[in-house]
Parts: sequence; C-alpha cells; structure tokens
Amino acid sequence: MTQTTNVAFIICATPLLTTGLSLLTDRNNKVSHNWLLGSIAALIGVAILIFNGSVILKLSPIGDFLTLAAALSWAFYSLIINKLSKKYRSIFITRKIFFYGTLGILPAFIIHPFSFPLEGFLRPEVFINLLFLSLLASLVCFVVWNMVLMHLGTIMSSNYLYLNPLFTTLAAFVVLNETLTIYAFIGVLLVMLGVFLSTRNK
Repeated sequence: MTQTTNVAFIICATPLLTTGLSLLTDRNNKVSHNWLLGSIAALIGVAILIFNGSVILKLSPIGDFLTLAAALSWAFYSLIINKLSKKYRSIFITRKIFFYGTLGILPAFIIHPFSFPLEGFLRPEVFINLLFLSLLASLVCFVVWNMVLMHLGTIMSSNYLYLNPLFTTLAAFVVLNETLTIYAFIGVLLVMLGVFLSTRNK
C-alpha cells in the first residue's frame, strides 16, 4: 500500500512520537537541548541511510496512515509498559501480552483460514525460522525491551530505536556484501552522533 522507504522513515519517527505522548501524559517529563539536537541529527541520519541519496517522494495515504498508526501503537505500548513495569516483572508482562495477543489475532483466521500444510512445519528451514522468530526475535527482544523501559524510561529508551537502520546497514555490508556508500557512511555518523547527544543528558 506504500513504498518501503516511506514505511522505514515513518517508523523511525517513533522516538519523536513516543516523546511527544510522554510529555503530554506526564508533566514531570522534560527534554533537554541535547535531546532535541540529538533527535534531529539522528532522524536526518536515518533519512540519509534509508533514501541513500535518491529521494523519490511518493505519498500513499492509506499505507502511510497505517504505518503511522503502527508507530503510534508502539509509542502507546512503551508508555503503558513503562507504567506497568513499576508494579510487575518484565517476564510476567511479556507473557500476558503474548497470551492476549494470540487470543486477539485468532478471529483473523475466520476471514483468512489457516491453509499452511502441517507437514510444512517439519521442514528444517521453516522450523528453524519459527524458532528464531518466536524465541529470539519475539520473546527475548520483548523481555529485554520491557526491562530497558523499566530502567531508562520511555523517552531515553525510544532514542535507541534510531540505531535500527544503522545496524541494518552495517549487517547488509558485512553479511550481504552490499556497498557502503558515502551517503550510508554520513548517515551512520549522524545517527551515532544523534543517539550520543540525545542520551547524554536527561
């Protein structure tokens, strides 16, 4: 419904959305000049990494709106988890999220019935990928993220999301032998500078 670059850039605005909501819901939260400068630098760096010197602006209202809704959902999630973490352990919260998330998605099978053959789960590539997605990419990452929220708070934690496209770029260079262009190099430096500045002072 929209371009990949649009999705990547809008999702990377999540730290700003999270901070905005945090400031609106809790007047005790403050941001420093370092945070503002760092966020702007990191966002510019992310844009350079994503577009890589070739900006093709093509708005797709429905897809862009859904992407923005996803970013807002993550912002609300972070705020809610930060409040819950003061009462409950991270693993307990994550277990509840996965349980009710599974219940919530079951009605989707009424519209789109499950059609994947059960014997397909025995294939090594399918089984290993599912194991990776369920244990590492979902369970471990959610538990760790909830712990980070507990220790650093929503504003400080969300700034580290700017590192996602940085690690993606570096991984593509190391694993896939993709060329590290001058734009990517500048983007990486700006993201690192931005994250350093924004997390320097609360």
